[in-house]
Amino acid sequence: MARQLQVLSAEDAQHFIEKGYVRVKGCVDPALAKAWTDEAYTRLGYDPNDRSTWTKEIVWLDRHNTGDIKDISPKGWAALCDVTGGPERIESKVMEIESTHFTTIDSTEWSDAFVMNLNRGADKPWQPPSPEAGGWHKDGSFFRHFLDSREQALLTVVYWSDVAHKGGGTFIAPDSIKVVARYLAEHPEGVDDGDSFSELINECQEFEEITGETGDYIILHPFMLHTSSRNHSGKVRFMTNPPVVLKEPMNLNRDDPEEFSLIERATLHALGVERYDFQPTAPREERWQVIG
Repeated sequence: MARQLQVLSAEDAQHFIEKGYVRVKGCVDPALAKAWTDEAYTRLGYDPNDRSTWTKEIVWLDRHNTGDIKDISPKGWAALCDVTGGPERIESKVMEIESTHFTTIDSTEWSDAFVMNLNRGADKPWQPPSPEAGGWHKDGSFFRHFLDSREQALLTVVYWSDVAHKGGGTFIAPDSIKVVARYLAEHPEGVDDGDSFSELINECQEFEEITGETGDYIILHPFMLHTSSRNHSGKVRFMTNPPVVLKEPMNLNRDDPEEFSLIERATLHALGVERYDFQPTAPREERWQVIG
């Protein structure tokens, strides 16, 4: 039998399948958001009330505070499990092995590794979401991409501040999931990260600006092409992109169709089929070591 949804409604699930994303509101305690974002200014040596101290337009912070999602945000954890098919399908902790360093990725934690858009692009005209906005990409520079890849199982966004129109919200192209899925199906040998995915934005017709409120958790299909936007709001945008890794590659040909996860259902919907027997024709070249 299909797993019963904990947080998402049937309408939410269908929206994810058809549009490739779902928004879950109220996933961060406002007090925690304030404590962590206030501390971020201190870590940078910026005065939130004195813009002359802001030496950069956008900053990527390292993790300082961390916590289990199920403790920080039980609602967010339940939503994540709804989309992935359950906690048993989520890899807890892995070490990404690079040539010069190691990076630990934990799918079960959230942190204050903020992307702070202070005023990036404020000195330039507003650019609405379109191919001309530039910078469109598919996440995952550290692995060869296959139709069923597990390394970048989801693209997720947590807003730790309110994000209004023209406030630096992420731009997305919902119909890119269909374009990317079919492209990957045509390349069972895999695709290295690069310009190939970026160029696919020219085949897309749907574009959205993801605005939101503090505590919004937006869960997006991993094939969603996206890009950053300019911040004309006069307010700092705080967001994180917590990684999600699956224990196994997606299974698009399950014996029991009720066992398909929402990620798998959305992928099959993008391909226009009920099931798909994907077989990679080249090594996955995974650089992972499970450490937890």
